[in-house]
Amino acid sequence: MRLRVEFTTEPFDLDEAPAHAVVAREVVEAAALDEVDVGPFGNTAEGGADAVLAAVDALLRRSLQAGATRISLQVNVVEAGER
Repeated sequence: MRLRVEFTTEPFDLDEAPAHAVVAREVVEAAALDEVDVGPFGNTAEGGADAVLAAVDALLRRSLQAGATRISLQVNVVEAGER
């Protein structure tokens, strides 16, 4: 099964990326995921279920430790041929 996760961390800082956002980006970029798209207002990552779920666990734990006060995420099953 393939999964896609979309997430944001808060609080926002328009002047520079806060530590929790940097940590979240590092987590997904280091994970064994097939696709990662990091942007200023939202991020997506896609891969096998085990890899995505492991990355979500690390993302939540490490972002909260780095100062995130809110993390919004959505996980979807990616159907064959959908991207």
